[in-house]
Amino acid sequence: MFQELLAFIAQAPSPCHTVRAGEAMLTEAGFSPLAWGKPWLLAPGGRYYTKAFGSSLLAFTVGSNSQRGLRIAAAHTDFPGFRVKTSAGLAKDGYGLVNVEPYGGLMLSSWLDRPLSLAGQIVLRGKDAFSPEVCLFDFARPLLTIPRLAIHLDRKVNEGEKLDRQKSMTPLASLLKEEIGGEFFLEKLAREIGRAPEDVLAYDLNVYLAEPGALLGFDGEFISAPRLDNLTSVHACLSALTASSAENGIHVVSLFDHEEVGSRTKQGADSSLLPHFLEAVYRGLSLDADDLADDLAQGFLLSVDAAHGLHPNYEDKADPTNRPRLGQGLVIKRAASQSYAGDATASAVVSALCEAHEIPFQCFANRSDIPGGSTLGSLVSARLGVRAQDVGVPLLAMHSARELMAAADLDALTRLLSAFFA
Repeated sequence: MFQELLAFIAQAPSPCHTVRAGEAMLTEAGFSPLAWGKPWLLAPGGRYYTKAFGSSLLAFTVGSNSQRGLRIAAAHTDFPGFRVKTSAGLAKDGYGLVNVEPYGGLMLSSWLDRPLSLAGQIVLRGKDAFSPEVCLFDFARPLLTIPRLAIHLDRKVNEGEKLDRQKSMTPLASLLKEEIGGEFFLEKLAREIGRAPEDVLAYDLNVYLAEPGALLGFDGEFISAPRLDNLTSVHACLSALTASSAENGIHVVSLFDHEEVGSRTKQGADSSLLPHFLEAVYRGLSLDADDLADDLAQGFLLSVDAAHGLHPNYEDKADPTNRPRLGQGLVIKRAASQSYAGDATASAVVSALCEAHEIPFQCFANRSDIPGGSTLGSLVSARLGVRAQDVGVPLLAMHSARELMAAADLDALTRLLSAFFA
């Protein structure tokens, strides 16, 4: 299973590529595509998916019998990193650099001195202003790097490195002839896709780590890879749904974009995307708003996102009694602030499901003096009025350019989702 995850991560260097890789999994499993924003005619026993705005993916199965019920697993397609700015070419002392901005809560120093590349959407001139041509693109080779300043020029670097997000984190891309200016970036981008620079109207490009994931440890027990947060969850959700043969109810996987920057976008978790989707599903099955309300009241949402594992070098950063370790199972996340979705009943449901299927699990809570992070579970739960619980695999180095997990925990998470969709 870990090799499948690493292959999936390699195919998903941007949120739009994550959707394309997920679409391939669904198509291979016999799911039928539906056009977003169009009426759907759905049938019992059907398996369907739709894409929204390029970077969100929603898939569902319909039970073959008349017994209703609603189960939803949600995750996100985006991850911390850098995005390329408009007019990004920067010519400086014979060097060609690319002007970028941080996306999400990334660890800046982890991106230094690494081979980097670019992937995302390039939008080209179309037949009219409202019909541009959208090109999904990946350079798919090492292209950029962000070199550190030598220690000889910063003798105090090992006493604590302060990085300026603009000055320190601009990637180096090329050596330029003196007469070439900042337009070099657009020219090289257009040449790579076989178009003229004037045809490129806009782009959404991710800087990503151009290093493959790998197994580590004396017994190969660790997975080291970029984008584990949150492609572990995306892959587990899709793997469980595509393998499901449930005959009852409606089972949904909802993969949102922009969780790392707050989810308040048209394809984010704090939007009308999922409510509109569910309404369309119920209309397509000749069910009404009252049926949807009834099913939400009895339904369940798993918000699936990465969790913090106990770090052996920084044990004091963990809660005294909730200290999940890598390799000991998936994590049920709780927070009194509701930064993680869940209550005692929801936590008990997931715990009982794990126990019934002999799935190892642990619990996580932040130290009371460390605010920790948040995820999309509470946003979706509030939008829908559905009971929810946050779960995920424990990681070390979360939001680093490379993160670390235990291979066994991926199996535990996928088994939970398979039981959830049974």
